[in-house]
Amino acid sequence: MTQRSCAVYGVGIVCAHLLFIGIGLFVAQVFQTVIHNRLKKELTLTEGSRVFETWKNPPPPIFMQYFFFNVTNPDEFLAGAKPFVSQVGPYTYREYRPKENVTFLENGTRVAAYQCKTFVFLPERSVGDPDIDMITTINIPAVAVMNKVKDSFWKSSLVSIWMNSLHVGMFMTHSVNELLWGFKDPLLSRIHTMNPEIDEYFGLMYKKNGSNDGEVVYHTGEADSMDYGKIARFKGESKLSLWTSELYIFSPDLCRSIFMEFEKDVEVKGLPAYRFTPPRDVLASKEENPANEGFCVSPKECLGSGVLKVSVCKKGAPVVVSFPHFYLGEEKYTNAIEGLSPVREHHQTYLDLNPTTGVPIRASKKAQINILINRISGFPKTKSLNETIFPVMFINEVRSHRLHKNIQLWENITFNLKKIMFYLSTERKFAMTTVIFDCTVSLYRVLCCK
Repeated sequence: MTQRSCAVYGVGIVCAHLLFIGIGLFVAQVFQTVIHNRLKKELTLTEGSRVFETWKNPPPPIFMQYFFFNVTNPDEFLAGAKPFVSQVGPYTYREYRPKENVTFLENGTRVAAYQCKTFVFLPERSVGDPDIDMITTINIPAVAVMNKVKDSFWKSSLVSIWMNSLHVGMFMTHSVNELLWGFKDPLLSRIHTMNPEIDEYFGLMYKKNGSNDGEVVYHTGEADSMDYGKIARFKGESKLSLWTSELYIFSPDLCRSIFMEFEKDVEVKGLPAYRFTPPRDVLASKEENPANEGFCVSPKECLGSGVLKVSVCKKGAPVVVSFPHFYLGEEKYTNAIEGLSPVREHHQTYLDLNPTTGVPIRASKKAQINILINRISGFPKTKSLNETIFPVMFINEVRSHRLHKNIQLWENITFNLKKIMFYLSTERKFAMTTVIFDCTVSLYRVLCCK
């Protein structure tokens, strides 16, 4: 071979290598841009995006589990003994919550919607028949009425007479179905005849099957992807006039905002996830967490750590919310009731997010409803009572998102892109073509396979 031929051959090899490296860098840059743009499009609440359809019509399963605290010694408790409760549940319902009247606002940076909730009972996931199983618990309507009229001698005297004539006591026994979805209460019915604005029916979930909580305005993520899905306004307010603290993550069940902190890495069906949980600070007392002072309407409304009085958003009823079994609360609340045993694995609220996409792949939201009872002047039935936060029921909302296949594909794309950059940096060019092909297949499956 002549010297000239060798030179031409050498130049050709160098040019081929440079061309191949250039193509590799171009393809890598194109892939980065395509994936970034596609992720931005898919992970914003915009018409046609995958998360928008899931957000608008959340795919099942969303399960609502209800656990009740059945009081086994009501008479002894009224005589001054410590109350005994036994947990009964779950009674499980599948919840459907499509969003209605969806309207985009402010050039697509926000979206308003109403979320209608429908519940369907699942006997195979429940411990019994809600129409048959009976629960003895605090008579919430009676306690609410007594607290409402306690400052008026004439009204409290009249209500006390009604309670005696109607044989209404401090405890009531009803079926699970009645306690959840409503029953005609005798005391409320008597009051209703004099004041028609007072509903004669009561239920812990009364009028919530087939209803909505009001208009909610969300950030779409179009202006800032970090704001995706955050609540901007609830019923027209960016912060609740009931409280003086700002909104972070609003929970209608707790009637207030909450925040979560990273706890640990977990794995959900082979997928990596970051677990976020509400810390003790969320329901800590104002002494332990001064930021919570805004959730005390007055000094009298402030309780200890682990509980929050929400009477201001429950029509004045002495309702107190907490985590199940007073988890993360002060021991005095658990010790006051026999039969409670807080366990993190069973009573913790958590949210598992995939680190690549930020999509939630598993969640469990838990909240307990309690009633604050004490001695009320003018009502002899309460003469032996000491201040007690009495547990009634707790809710476990379980979500298991069906996004695992697509999340795994995005995981594959990210992994392959890292390999592309590795091969480019080490000049393993021929092996890189296989990686690019694998990445192309994964990307095609995500972008084209709906």
